Amino acid sequence: MLEIANLTHTYGSGVSAHRAIGGIDLSLAEGELVCIVGPSGCGKSTLLRSIAGLIKPTGGRIQIGGTPVERTPDNLAVVFQDYSRSLFPWMSVAENVALPLRRKGMDKAARKKAALDALEQVGLGQAGAKYPWELSGGMQQRASIARAIAYRPSLMLMDEPFGSVDAQTREDLEDLVLQVRRTHGMTILLITHDIDESVYVGDRVVVLSKAPATVVSDLPVELPSPRDQITTREHPDFVHLRAEVGRLVRGRSGEPAANRG
Repeated sequence: MLEIANLTHTYGSGVSAHRAIGGIDLSLAEGELVCIVGPSGCGKSTLLRSIAGLIKPTGGRIQIGGTPVERTPDNLAVVFQDYSRSLFPWMSVAENVALPLRRKGMDKAARKKAALDALEQVGLGQAGAKYPWELSGGMQQRASIARAIAYRPSLMLMDEPFGSVDAQTREDLEDLVLQVRRTHGMTILLITHDIDESVYVGDRVVVLSKAPATVVSDLPVELPSPRDQITTREHPDFVHLRAEVGRLVRGRSGEPAANRG
């Protein structure tokens, strides 16, 4: 589904140049949920924006479904951290969710039905007529996820999507993402600074180095399904893996873990 080869990116030039990405190779199979973690400022968001076609990387290759990314792909959806800036305040929640569907050439009735169906799936079935500013932060982010679901993308990118909500809401949204993946078989790449979150939701956790970012490790997450906020986090494998990811992020890892890349 996603293939990244020797990706590099440098901001600026000359003495003021900042090399954000130093050469990343990464692939995602169809239906995978992969989390990317790394030190603050390591280039995680630059990587995501390159995949989304929002910036042109300095070097390397990105392909989605075998097609090179040269602009924002039609089969892609992005969920950002700042939900308050992702939704238009003068449009109803349902209108916000339906807006991208115009790109698919759907008529008004079909767009409305798809939007209401998606809102139902994220627990906002009664909120379609409301405006974003009438919703809590967690509900606004649910609306952003509903917009992605309605669009039916091949690949969903999530850039620290739960960083601006409280802990309980964060856990609810993590479970929502797992539900979305189960229901739609969607391929998801989730950028996060939260190590526990990466282990809880991911099929794999990819750890990046400090800038210029390279892949330090690509760790499989082999936890029982379905995952649960209590029992999963108590599982010995969860505890071990979160500690290993933490050591890697901080650059203090000891012996290699299984399948370290």
